[in-house]
Amino acid sequence: MAIGLSFTALTLCSDYSLVSGWVEAEDWSALGDVVPGMERALWFLTIVSILLNIAPILLERKGKK
Repeated sequence: MAIGLSFTALTLCSDYSLVSGWVEAEDWSALGDVVPGMERALWFLTIVSILLNIAPILLERKGKK
């Protein structure tokens, strides 16, 4: 579970660095083209990652009852 959350955090940091580079280069067209879609994808994938990491905990609790 820790590895999954770590990869999620590293992906978010990597994407933030990419966008930061575009801002420094003043590449506004890249920001306008990529960021809106990237935002939705990152939100979706982060939520999926959280749910996948919570699932074993819930399944373990259900199995003990």
